[in-house]
Amino acid sequence: AFQTFTAWCNSHLRKAGTSIDNIEEDFRNGLKLMLLLEVISGETLPKPDRGKMRFHKIANVNKALDFIASKGVHLVSIGAEEIVDGNLKMTLGMIWTIILRFAIQDISVEEMTAKEGLLLWCQRKTAPYKNVNVQNFHLSFKDGLAFCALIHRHRPDLIDYSKLSKDNPLENLNTAFDVAEKYLDIPRMLDPDDLQNTALPDERAVMTYVSSYYHCFSGAQKAETAANRICKVLKVNQENERLMEEYERLASDLLEWIRRTMPWLNSRQADNSLAGVQKKLEEYRTYRRKHKPPRVEQKAKLETNFNTLQTKLRLSNRPAYLPTEGKTVADIANAWKGLELAEKAFEDWLLAETMRLERLEHLAQKFKHKADAHEDWTRGKEEMLQSQDFRQCKLNELKALKKKHEAFESDLAAHQDRVEQIAAIAQELNTLEYHDCISVNARCQRICDQWDRLGALTQRRRTALDEAERILEKIDILHLEFAKRAAPFNNWLDGTREDLVDMFIVHTMEEIQGLIQAHDQFKATLGEADKEFNLIVNLVREVESIVKQHQIPGGLENPYTTLTASDMTRKWSDVRQLVPQRDQTLANELRKQQNNEMLRRQFAEKANVVGPWIERQMDAVTAIGMGLQGSLEDQLHRLKEYEQAVYAYKPNIEELEKIHQAVQESMIFENRYTNYTMETLRVGWEQLLTSINRNINEVENQILTRDSKGISQEQLNEFRSSFNHFDKNRTGRLTPEEFKSCLVSLGYSIGKDRQGEMDFQRILAVVDPNSTGYVHFDAFLDFMTPEYCIQRMPPYKGPNAVPGALDYMSFSTALYGETDL
Repeated sequence: AFQTFTAWCNSHLRKAGTSIDNIEEDFRNGLKLMLLLEVISGETLPKPDRGKMRFHKIANVNKALDFIASKGVHLVSIGAEEIVDGNLKMTLGMIWTIILRFAIQDISVEEMTAKEGLLLWCQRKTAPYKNVNVQNFHLSFKDGLAFCALIHRHRPDLIDYSKLSKDNPLENLNTAFDVAEKYLDIPRMLDPDDLQNTALPDERAVMTYVSSYYHCFSGAQKAETAANRICKVLKVNQENERLMEEYERLASDLLEWIRRTMPWLNSRQADNSLAGVQKKLEEYRTYRRKHKPPRVEQKAKLETNFNTLQTKLRLSNRPAYLPTEGKTVADIANAWKGLELAEKAFEDWLLAETMRLERLEHLAQKFKHKADAHEDWTRGKEEMLQSQDFRQCKLNELKALKKKHEAFESDLAAHQDRVEQIAAIAQELNTLEYHDCISVNARCQRICDQWDRLGALTQRRRTALDEAERILEKIDILHLEFAKRAAPFNNWLDGTREDLVDMFIVHTMEEIQGLIQAHDQFKATLGEADKEFNLIVNLVREVESIVKQHQIPGGLENPYTTLTASDMTRKWSDVRQLVPQRDQTLANELRKQQNNEMLRRQFAEKANVVGPWIERQMDAVTAIGMGLQGSLEDQLHRLKEYEQAVYAYKPNIEELEKIHQAVQESMIFENRYTNYTMETLRVGWEQLLTSINRNINEVENQILTRDSKGISQEQLNEFRSSFNHFDKNRTGRLTPEEFKSCLVSLGYSIGKDRQGEMDFQRILAVVDPNSTGYVHFDAFLDFMTPEYCIQRMPPYKGPNAVPGALDYMSFSTALYGETDL
C-alpha cells in the first residue's frame, strides 16, 4: 500500500509539476496534500498558511481534511496532529480515504457503485479471456493475466494475449505494468515480486491500481456508447410512421383501462370483516401483480416510443408529433398520476382497514381467550359457594374449609383484573365497531353478572363459615369444659359408690361412731356435688340445645371424653340412693355394737364375781391339800364342805355360759371390762373340781396309808413338811429332780455314778408306776413309810425296849432337828 499510494499520488501531482518521495514525511506540512486534492477534484482549496510552525502545518492539514469531509466523507479517527506528527498508519488511512472518494466512489456499473461496480467492470471486460476469473482484488490479479486481459480488451494492438501463460506470473505482471506505463500513461504502482511473494496481496493497493485502468478506458467506452445511439436513431427514423400509429393505439387502450379501473380503486365498500378486506387486498395484489405490470410496460413503451419518435423527428428536422386531443403524453401522465394516487389511497385504505380489522380480530380473539379462561375458572364456583358442605364438618375440618375459602377469596380478588380487562376489551370492540358486537356484549354482560353473583355468594359463604365456626367453637368449648369437669366428678362418683357399698367390720362403738361421723361429713359435701352435677349436665343440655337449633350432625359426640351425661346421671342417682342405704347400714351396725357392749358388760359383771370366787376356792383347797391344817379327817371334812359349796355354785357358771353363747353368737372377740374369758373360767372351774376330788382322794389314801402303816399324825406332818419343802410351786407333786433332792435331804444315799442312777430309776418305778413324770404325796408317803422307818431308824435302847424296836425320836431329831412335838 505504501508504494502504490505513493505512485497514485505522484500520478496526479505530476499534473501540477511536483511529486512526493516519502508519503510519511511529504504530507506533514499539508501543502502537497492540499495540492493533491485540488488536482484530483478540479476545485480550489482555501489559501494555505505559509508559516513553518507546527500550528501552521496543523491548520493546512485541517483545511485538507475539511475539504475531504465537505465531499461527504466521514473521517474516522483521522486527526491533523497525527498527520503532522508523521503517523504512517493515519497517513495511509487518509490517502486510502481520498482514493476511495475521488478514484473509486464515482465508478458506476448497472447501478452498482464503488468497489462492487469496479469488480463488475473487471469481470465483464475479462469474461471472454480464458484463465481469467476475477472474483476479488487480491488473489484474482496475482498471476498478471487479469491486468493483461484488461489492456488487450481495450487496446488489442498493445499485447499479444495468446502468447501469455498462467505459469509465468512475473512475466505477465511486468508485461502489463510496462505497457500501461509506456502506452496508457498509468504509472507503475505495484511491485510484481510483492504480488507473487505475498499470500494475500493488499486489496487496497490492487483496487487503486485497477481504478487507474478504469479511468483510462472509460473515455473509449463513452465513444462506443454514442456510436450505438446514432445507430438506434437511424433505426427509429425508419419506424416513425409505425410508432405514431402504435402510440395512438396504445394511448387509447391505456386511457380506457385507467377509466375502467378508477371506480374500483375509489370504492371503499367492505363488509367490516377481516376476510372481506383480505379478499379485496388479494384482488388488489392480483391487480398489481398481474393486471398492472403490462400497463406499466405499455405506458413505458408509449413514453419511450413518443420520446424516440420526437427525437427521431427532431434529428430528421421534421416537425414534432402532436397526438390526438386528450391523448398527449401530459394527458396520459395526468391520468396515470391519478391512477397511482388512487392506488396509493386504495392500498392505504386496505392496509389501514386490514390493520384495524386485524386489531379487531386480535381483540376479539383476546376477548374470547380471556372469556374462555375466566369461564373455565368460574365453572362450578357458584355451586361450590352455595354448597352447605360445612354443615357436616367437625371443627378442624371447618377451619380447613375456612382456610380454603380464604385462598379462594384471594384468588377471586386476583381475577378482578381479568374481569376488568374483559370489559375493557369489549368496550374497545364496541368503539372500533366490531362486526359481532352483539354476542361480545352479551357474553361480557353474562360474565359481569356472574362476577357480581360470585362476589355476593363469596361474602355470604364467608359469613356462614364464620357463624358455623363460632357455633362449633362454642360447642367445642362446652365439650372441653364437660370433659375437664366430668372426669374428676366421675372418679369421685366411682370412689363414692365404692365407699358407700364398702363392706366394713367393726368391733367397738368407737369404730362405728367414727364411720358414722365420716359419713355425716361426706353427706355435708353432697350439696356442692349436686351443684357440680347440675353444672356438668347443663353443659350437655346447652350443647344439645345448640345442636338442635342449628341441626349440627355429630355435634353431640364429645371428642375429649367417652363419658356421657347419662353416665353421670345414672351414677349420681346410684350415689343418691346409696346414701340412705348407708345410713341404715350404719344405724343397724350401731344398734348391734350397742347390744354387744351390753353383752360385754353382763359377761364382765358376772365373770368378775365368778373368777375371783374360783381363785379363792382354789387357794383354800390348795392350802388344805398342803396337809398343814389339822388332822387328815379335818382336812377331808373341810374338802367335802368345799365340794358341796362348789356344786352349789354351778348355776353361776351355767348362767355365764348362756351369756357367753350370746357373746359368741354376736361375734364378740374381746372384752375390755374383764380379764376373764369363758375358757379360763371353765378351765378354772374344772381345775377346782379336779383339785377338790384329787385332794379328797389323796387325803383318803393318806388315811388308809397312815392307818395301815401305823404312822402317827406327827410322822405324817413331818413327811408333809419335807414334801412341801421341795414342792416349790405348790402343785402337790414333785418332779423326779425335786424327788431326788428330797431323798438326799432325808439321808438317802444315791451315788452320782451309773449305779446310783440305776438305783434312782428303780425307786422312780416304784413311786411313779404309770410314768406320769411326777411323784404325788401319797406315793411318796407309801414309799417313805417302810423304807425310811425300817432301814434308817436306829434300834430303840430305852427302858422297856422290846427286841427289834426302833428309835423313832432320835431318827426324827437327826432328820429334822428338835421339834415341839
